Amino acid sequence: MSILEIENLKTHIPLSRSVVRAVDGISFVVESGETLGVVGESGCGKSMTGLSIMRLLPNGGRIASGSIKLEGQDLVGLRETSMREIRGNEIAMVFQDSLTSLNPTMTIGEQIAEPVRLHRSATRKEALDRAAEMLHLVGFARARDQLGVYPHQLSGGQRQRVMIATALSCEPKLLIADEPTTALDVTIQSQILGLLDELKERVGMAVVLITHDMGVVAGRADRVCVMYAGKIVEAAATTSLFSHMRHPYTQSLLGSIPRLTQDRDIPLYSIPGIPPDLSDPPVGCRFAPRCAFATAQCHAEDPELSGTAGHLFACWHPVDGPVTLSRQSPTTNGSRQTMSAGSTPTLALDDVVREYPVTAGSILQRKVSSVKAVSGVTLTVNSGETFGLVGESGCGKTTLGKIIVGLETPDGGHVEFSGTDIASVPRRALRSFRRDLQMMFQDPVASLDPHMRVGAILKEPLITQGIGSRAEQDDTVHELLTQVGLPHSAVERFPHEFSGGQRQRIGLARALILRPKIIVADEPVSALDVSIRSQVLNLMKRLQVSYGTTYVVISHDLAVVKYMADRIGVMYLGKLVELGSSDDIYARPAHHYTAGLLAAIPEPDPSRRGATIPISGELPSPIDPPSGCRFRTRCPAAQERCAVEEPLLRAFGTGHLSACHFPLEAPL
Repeated sequence: MSILEIENLKTHIPLSRSVVRAVDGISFVVESGETLGVVGESGCGKSMTGLSIMRLLPNGGRIASGSIKLEGQDLVGLRETSMREIRGNEIAMVFQDSLTSLNPTMTIGEQIAEPVRLHRSATRKEALDRAAEMLHLVGFARARDQLGVYPHQLSGGQRQRVMIATALSCEPKLLIADEPTTALDVTIQSQILGLLDELKERVGMAVVLITHDMGVVAGRADRVCVMYAGKIVEAAATTSLFSHMRHPYTQSLLGSIPRLTQDRDIPLYSIPGIPPDLSDPPVGCRFAPRCAFATAQCHAEDPELSGTAGHLFACWHPVDGPVTLSRQSPTTNGSRQTMSAGSTPTLALDDVVREYPVTAGSILQRKVSSVKAVSGVTLTVNSGETFGLVGESGCGKTTLGKIIVGLETPDGGHVEFSGTDIASVPRRALRSFRRDLQMMFQDPVASLDPHMRVGAILKEPLITQGIGSRAEQDDTVHELLTQVGLPHSAVERFPHEFSGGQRQRIGLARALILRPKIIVADEPVSALDVSIRSQVLNLMKRLQVSYGTTYVVISHDLAVVKYMADRIGVMYLGKLVELGSSDDIYARPAHHYTAGLLAAIPEPDPSRRGATIPISGELPSPIDPPSGCRFRTRCPAAQERCAVEEPLLRAFGTGHLSACHFPLEAPL
């Protein structure tokens, strides 16, 4: 039975001098109990499709033509009063950013209860009872006690669970999940997606899962629609799409994903260019300007969506199956010369501790506890290598990165750079000392001054350090822009005028401008489309060879870190729980937390659908971490010893250390 039928839907967003054709003639059907995945890069019309179904378009936006039928009822011509009865009741939506989607002035209990009171005419008590029931259903412990909590008091994963609870409170027939796990930890992402699957089966609803991640739809969707530039370019059952994809765009999206089995010496496949401007789309096939197979016909004629009933595609020159190594870029990432084991490391951390005080009292601020962000971390990083640091949000990775570059001062232990203790460097010499230690921040929007042009942003470090004349500084900026793949004209533009991937390139250029010896890259690609992510990762590798830079790459994604890093450190709640080569960590993990992170990675392989994830529950508070082994509250192998005795790092091979009483591998 069809729950949703969309026929030739066109959605237009007017601008001052043009019209954006955000959705341009798409058609699909969603059956009862089915999950339909909608994938594509940002700006391809995925979210606008969801908003069109909900009739929640931005100001001025309108459905120009087509139909949206919910169980036979066309929603396009409905009055707004009638649509309000359907939203939240028969159709619900989980939005991408839970922090901005939830009302910060209302408790989560009131927000979940609100649609129940509106659509089911429930009393306040009945609605709150339903809210407690839904919180329990989405995995909240002591659900009734959480009703009075505000959104800012919850973690990202918990807020996303509240969004799902709110959307499902009236048991809708259709749920639209718009990037429900973007930028979440892989463990939380897996829990959220598993929860959606479980609830779908329990209440029998249909799901439209919108994402840019092919790995997410591979494990969760029954069928997949691939969107590009407002159109559907391929649609098929999930297994058919991944094994016999026909459109080059689908092939390129899959080829752009770093795999755990990826050869680190071969660059990731990346799609050249960016999606077209939908206010002025190109003639012919809209993917032709970026397609390696495009011919004159592709640039002149727009292919229709055709094929067999079960597998449709719009391409004049279809492919057959995933990208092969022969399609990879002919260039190599180059080789790095890392220091030998007996050499003095560029960076050495010895028993580093960082805690933040927790105070009480409105007038007399007194310390009542502390946030234990980093607790006794010891590691070394060699010249020219890439060291990966992985773990969930809140495990202390970013704090450790800031300590490395001198933005945070440790409360205990030592950080040595080229044999010099950073804490012992005189203040007057610290500025020049920091030239060699730079940081690439996770959010380029927040880290780039919106009031400064890109040229001024890049020149500022040169001016501060007194390096070169004005002409030499301009030459350095232009040279670096070329290196990161941006035009010289970028110097006259502001950060907001660039795409997310371009801003990340600017952030990399800003970190490289002083030719530092070490760059700490904090989640450099976590919120980027897979195609842009591969471009940035390839660029980082290529520039490392050119500049001889040492990287410390911080991420919660082990697939990205394995592709980038020579060695990997795994952090959990302020502690380093495993350390080894990328091959050791991937092929022979000794710690149960490492194995859980690996298992949680959404592989673009439908055969892994429904794989169990060994990590459950939320990260404990760093204010009061568990006794003994800090991972024991979530560990499937925990025993009494784990609660009373803290495990120490011990050897599981040359350079392979892990802190676990009951490891997955036998120690030496």
